[in-house]
Amino acid sequence: MTEADRDAPAITELLRQWRGGDENAFSELTNYVYRDLRQRASAYLRGERPGHTLQTTGLVHEAVVKLIGKGEIDWADRNHFFAVAAQAMRRILVDHARARSRMRRGGKAEEIPLDEVMIIAAQTGNVDLAALDEALNDLATFDKRQAQVVELKYFGGMTLDETADILGVSRETVKRDWQIARAWLRQRLE
Repeated sequence: MTEADRDAPAITELLRQWRGGDENAFSELTNYVYRDLRQRASAYLRGERPGHTLQTTGLVHEAVVKLIGKGEIDWADRNHFFAVAAQAMRRILVDHARARSRMRRGGKAEEIPLDEVMIIAAQTGNVDLAALDEALNDLATFDKRQAQVVELKYFGGMTLDETADILGVSRETVKRDWQIARAWLRQRLE
């Protein structure tokens, strides 16, 4: 049994208490999930360009701030929480890339390398994060689950099994969606 498996009941209960209005539950929840969020953010940012101004701690703190406003969500469990956290991190990273691009006054959009383990990198190298966000939004218009798989695995750092659990499908379905979505995104972003 992994540490995450042991913490899952505590996290789920804290999410329910937070939803019920217990303000202390969010602080305690943060203690449980902070290290996991840092690891996920660090894994993502490890592949960033040198000199990237957004650091792991900053990304996690911004995500936590966004999550504070999500107390009204009917949290299912630990994986549901991390799925919402992945969405928050995606929004933060895309907003950061767009702001940096605007600061350059019409300069080229920020180029960000994708981690080879996570997505497309072997063939595409660097990708404009705003273009990736737009491509994911387009993918979601005709296959929402494939877009969710990419978001959970790439921005959330989730495994195939965690992703399958969150989406309520088999591991093989996630694996197939991941392969199809990567191919579609590779073509779209090249």
